[in-house]
Amino acid sequence: MSETRDLVFLFDVDNTLLDNDRMKRDLGDYVSQTFGPEARDELWNLYDEERVKHGYADFLGTLERFRLAHLHDPHILQLANWVMDYPFIECLYPGALGVVRHVRQWGLPVILTDGDGVFQPHKLERAGLLGAFGGHVLNYVHKEQELDAVARAYPAKHYVLIDDKLSLLDAVKKAWGTRVTTVFPLQGHYANDAKVLARSQPADIEIERIADLMEHDFSALPPA
Repeated sequence: MSETRDLVFLFDVDNTLLDNDRMKRDLGDYVSQTFGPEARDELWNLYDEERVKHGYADFLGTLERFRLAHLHDPHILQLANWVMDYPFIECLYPGALGVVRHVRQWGLPVILTDGDGVFQPHKLERAGLLGAFGGHVLNYVHKEQELDAVARAYPAKHYVLIDDKLSLLDAVKKAWGTRVTTVFPLQGHYANDAKVLARSQPADIEIERIADLMEHDFSALPPA
Protein backbone atom coordinates (compact mmCIF):
# COMPACT_ATOMS: atom_id res chain seq x y z
CA MET A 1 0.00 0.00 0.00
CA SER A 2 1.31 3.49 -0.83
CA GLU A 3 -1.43 5.79 0.48
CA THR A 4 -0.39 7.58 3.67
CA ARG A 5 -3.33 7.68 6.06
CA ASP A 6 -3.83 10.03 8.96
CA LEU A 7 -4.47 7.17 11.38
CA VAL A 8 -4.03 3.39 11.41
CA PHE A 9 -5.23 1.19 14.28
CA LEU A 10 -3.07 -1.89 14.87
CA PHE A 11 -4.93 -4.63 16.74
CA ASP A 12 -3.32 -7.63 18.38
CA VAL A 13 -5.51 -10.77 18.36
CA ASP A 14 -4.79 -13.27 21.13
CA ASN A 15 -6.19 -12.02 24.44
CA THR A 16 -6.89 -8.64 22.84
CA LEU A 17 -9.78 -9.37 20.48
CA LEU A 18 -10.03 -13.09 21.19
CA ASP A 19 -9.88 -14.98 24.50
CA ASN A 20 -7.03 -17.32 23.63
CA ASP A 21 -6.66 -18.37 27.27
CA ARG A 22 -10.17 -19.85 27.06
CA MET A 23 -9.23 -21.88 23.98
CA LYS A 24 -6.13 -23.21 25.74
CA ARG A 25 -8.18 -24.20 28.79
CA ASP A 26 -10.66 -26.03 26.55
CA LEU A 27 -7.82 -27.79 24.73
CA GLY A 28 -6.18 -28.81 27.99
CA ASP A 29 -9.47 -30.23 29.27
CA TYR A 30 -9.97 -32.19 26.04
CA VAL A 31 -6.47 -33.65 26.15
CA SER A 32 -6.86 -34.58 29.80
CA GLN A 33 -10.19 -36.31 29.20
CA THR A 34 -8.99 -38.11 26.07
CA PHE A 35 -5.41 -39.09 26.89
CA GLY A 36 -5.29 -38.91 30.68
CA PRO A 37 -4.60 -36.15 33.23
CA GLU A 38 -0.82 -36.36 32.84
CA ALA A 39 -1.13 -35.67 29.10
CA ARG A 40 -2.24 -32.09 29.77
CA ASP A 41 1.12 -31.23 31.35
CA GLU A 42 2.91 -33.10 28.57
CA LEU A 43 1.13 -31.03 25.91
CA TRP A 44 1.89 -27.68 27.55
CA ASN A 45 5.52 -28.62 28.15
CA LEU A 46 5.84 -29.30 24.43
CA TYR A 47 4.01 -26.04 23.70
CA ASP A 48 6.46 -24.07 25.86
CA GLU A 49 9.44 -25.77 24.21
CA GLU A 50 8.14 -24.89 20.75
CA ARG A 51 7.43 -21.31 21.81
CA VAL A 52 11.01 -20.87 23.04
CA LYS A 53 12.36 -22.53 19.92
CA HIS A 54 10.43 -20.39 17.40
CA GLY A 55 9.59 -17.27 19.36
CA TYR A 56 5.84 -17.66 18.85
CA ALA A 57 3.06 -20.08 19.74
CA ASP A 58 3.49 -23.01 17.34
CA PHE A 59 0.32 -25.04 17.81
CA LEU A 60 0.92 -27.21 14.74
CA GLY A 61 4.46 -28.07 15.81
CA THR A 62 3.21 -28.85 19.30
CA LEU A 63 0.46 -31.12 18.00
CA GLU A 64 2.87 -32.98 15.71
CA ARG A 65 5.26 -33.68 18.57
CA PHE A 66 2.36 -34.80 20.76
CA ARG A 67 1.13 -37.04 17.93
CA LEU A 68 4.51 -38.73 17.58
CA ALA A 69 4.56 -39.38 21.32
CA HIS A 70 1.09 -41.00 21.09
CA LEU A 71 1.39 -42.48 17.62
CA HIS A 72 -0.39 -45.72 18.47
CA ASP A 73 -3.28 -44.18 20.35
CA PRO A 74 -6.42 -44.42 18.16
CA HIS A 75 -7.66 -41.08 19.47
CA ILE A 76 -4.69 -39.07 18.25
CA LEU A 77 -6.20 -38.09 14.90
CA GLN A 78 -9.23 -36.66 16.68
CA LEU A 79 -7.00 -34.15 18.45
CA ALA A 80 -6.00 -32.41 15.20
CA ASN A 81 -9.61 -32.24 14.08
CA TRP A 82 -10.66 -30.83 17.47
CA VAL A 83 -8.13 -28.02 17.18
CA MET A 84 -8.84 -27.18 13.53
CA ASP A 85 -12.62 -27.25 14.07
CA TYR A 86 -12.54 -25.23 17.28
CA PRO A 87 -15.21 -22.46 17.23
CA PHE A 88 -12.90 -19.49 17.66
CA ILE A 89 -15.72 -17.09 16.88
CA GLU A 90 -17.23 -18.01 20.26
CA CYS A 91 -14.03 -16.79 21.94
CA LEU A 92 -14.26 -13.23 20.66
CA TYR A 93 -14.49 -10.84 23.58
CA PRO A 94 -17.83 -9.02 23.89
CA GLY A 95 -17.74 -5.89 21.78
CA ALA A 96 -14.59 -6.90 19.88
CA LEU A 97 -16.13 -6.49 16.44
CA GLY A 98 -17.99 -3.38 17.57
CA VAL A 99 -14.66 -1.78 18.45
CA VAL A 100 -13.35 -2.47 14.95
CA ARG A 101 -16.40 -0.73 13.48
CA HIS A 102 -16.08 2.12 15.98
CA VAL A 103 -12.51 3.08 15.06
CA ARG A 104 -13.21 3.05 11.32
CA GLN A 105 -14.63 6.57 11.59
CA TRP A 106 -11.09 7.86 12.26
CA GLY A 107 -8.77 5.43 10.49
CA LEU A 108 -8.03 2.00 9.09
CA PRO A 109 -8.10 -0.99 11.47
CA VAL A 110 -5.37 -3.56 10.76
CA ILE A 111 -4.56 -6.83 12.52
CA LEU A 112 -0.96 -6.99 13.74
CA THR A 113 -0.36 -10.45 15.13
CA ASP A 114 2.38 -13.01 15.58
CA GLY A 115 2.21 -16.76 15.05
CA ASP A 116 2.84 -19.44 12.50
CA GLY A 117 1.84 -19.02 8.87
CA VAL A 118 -0.86 -21.72 8.82
CA PHE A 119 -2.72 -22.02 12.11
CA GLN A 120 -2.84 -18.30 12.90
CA PRO A 121 -4.55 -17.35 9.59
CA HIS A 122 -6.91 -20.31 10.09
CA LYS A 123 -7.79 -18.99 13.54
CA LEU A 124 -8.46 -15.50 12.16
CA GLU A 125 -10.80 -16.88 9.53
CA ARG A 126 -12.65 -19.15 11.96
CA ALA A 127 -13.12 -16.20 14.31
CA GLY A 128 -14.54 -13.98 11.57
CA LEU A 129 -11.66 -11.51 11.94
CA LEU A 130 -10.35 -11.74 8.39
CA GLY A 131 -13.67 -10.49 7.10
CA ALA A 132 -14.13 -7.90 9.86
CA PHE A 133 -10.78 -6.31 8.96
CA GLY A 134 -11.31 -6.60 5.22
CA GLY A 135 -8.23 -8.78 4.87
CA HIS A 136 -5.91 -6.14 6.35
CA VAL A 137 -3.65 -8.47 8.32
CA LEU A 138 0.05 -8.48 9.18
CA ASN A 139 1.47 -11.66 10.76
CA TYR A 140 5.08 -11.69 11.96
CA VAL A 141 7.26 -13.74 14.28
CA HIS A 142 8.34 -10.78 16.43
CA LYS A 143 6.13 -7.89 15.44
CA GLU A 144 7.98 -5.35 17.58
CA GLN A 145 10.98 -5.99 15.32
CA GLU A 146 8.98 -5.37 12.15
CA LEU A 147 7.91 -1.76 12.65
CA ASP A 148 9.60 -0.62 9.44
CA ALA A 149 7.68 -3.31 7.55
CA VAL A 150 4.45 -2.21 9.23
CA ALA A 151 5.07 1.40 8.20
CA ARG A 152 5.80 0.35 4.62
CA ALA A 153 2.68 -1.79 4.40
CA TYR A 154 0.39 0.77 6.04
CA PRO A 155 2.04 4.22 6.05
CA ALA A 156 0.34 6.64 8.42
CA LYS A 157 0.93 9.90 10.22
CA HIS A 158 0.00 8.23 13.48
CA TYR A 159 -0.68 4.74 14.81
CA VAL A 160 -2.79 3.38 17.65
CA LEU A 161 -1.51 0.03 18.92
CA ILE A 162 -3.85 -2.14 21.00
CA ASP A 163 -2.17 -5.11 22.68
CA ASP A 164 -2.49 -7.17 25.88
CA LYS A 165 1.32 -7.34 26.35
CA LEU A 166 2.57 -4.24 28.15
CA SER A 167 6.18 -5.15 27.42
CA LEU A 168 5.45 -5.03 23.68
CA LEU A 169 3.61 -1.72 23.99
CA ASP A 170 6.61 -0.35 25.88
CA ALA A 171 9.03 -1.55 23.20
CA VAL A 172 7.01 0.00 20.38
CA LYS A 173 6.60 3.25 22.31
CA LYS A 174 10.35 3.48 22.75
CA ALA A 175 10.86 2.87 19.02
CA TRP A 176 8.10 5.12 17.65
CA GLY A 177 7.70 7.70 20.42
CA THR A 178 4.97 10.24 19.74
CA ARG A 179 4.21 8.51 16.45
CA VAL A 180 2.12 5.93 18.33
CA THR A 181 -0.59 5.88 20.99
CA THR A 182 -0.51 2.66 23.00
CA VAL A 183 -3.64 1.02 24.43
CA PHE A 184 -3.45 -1.69 27.10
CA PRO A 185 -6.55 -3.85 27.69
CA LEU A 186 -6.28 -5.66 31.02
CA GLN A 187 -7.23 -9.06 29.61
CA GLY A 188 -5.48 -12.42 29.63
CA HIS A 189 -2.61 -13.78 31.68
CA TYR A 190 0.04 -11.40 30.31
CA ALA A 191 -1.93 -8.42 31.58
CA ASN A 192 -1.63 -9.81 35.11
CA ASP A 193 2.08 -10.66 35.04
CA ALA A 194 3.43 -8.60 37.94
CA LYS A 195 7.07 -8.85 36.82
CA VAL A 196 6.30 -7.57 33.33
CA LEU A 197 4.11 -4.79 34.67
CA ALA A 198 6.83 -3.68 37.08
CA ARG A 199 9.53 -3.33 34.42
CA SER A 200 7.41 -1.76 31.66
CA GLN A 201 6.27 1.82 31.20
CA PRO A 202 2.51 2.39 31.44
CA ALA A 203 0.53 2.58 28.22
CA ASP A 204 -0.96 5.85 27.01
CA ILE A 205 -4.45 4.43 27.50
CA GLU A 206 -5.44 1.62 29.87
CA ILE A 207 -8.83 -0.08 29.63
CA GLU A 208 -10.45 -2.89 31.58
CA ARG A 209 -11.74 -4.69 28.47
CA ILE A 210 -11.59 -4.25 24.72
CA ALA A 211 -15.22 -3.09 24.55
CA ASP A 212 -14.26 -0.02 26.61
CA LEU A 213 -12.47 1.32 23.54
CA MET A 214 -15.87 2.24 22.12
CA GLU A 215 -16.02 5.02 24.73
CA HIS A 216 -12.88 6.68 23.32
CA ASP A 217 -12.85 9.50 20.81
CA PHE A 218 -9.79 9.48 18.56
CA SER A 219 -10.67 12.57 16.57
CA ALA A 220 -7.73 14.48 18.10
CA LEU A 221 -5.27 12.06 16.49
CA PRO A 222 -2.88 12.40 14.85
CA PRO A 223 -1.53 15.12 17.13
CA ALA A 224 -0.63 18.43 15.54
